[in-house]
Amino acid sequence: MQNALIGIAVFGTIFLALDIGMIVTLLAPGDERKQVIVWKASTYTLLAISGELLLSVAYNFATARAMTINPFVHLEVTAILYFCALLFFKRKHGG
Repeated sequence: MQNALIGIAVFGTIFLALDIGMIVTLLAPGDERKQVIVWKASTYTLLAISGELLLSVAYNFATARAMTINPFVHLEVTAILYFCALLFFKRKHGG
């Protein structure tokens, strides 16, 4: 039981850091290269999340299931995807 609570606390801290980092990078001003990196990461994240939601809606419609979504899980998947895209474009553009 105690190990599970420690695991939840660790993942919660990691997810909180990712969420705050996502917001800070979107709001922080920077030079032109940094803005391009953030713009590309944001674009690919939005595209991936929108595609996932579209597939989810189509699947739920086809199987006649209720459309439910957990906003916490959605936020964390968005933050993880944005973080990965940001790392990719920073490496690609030398940031």
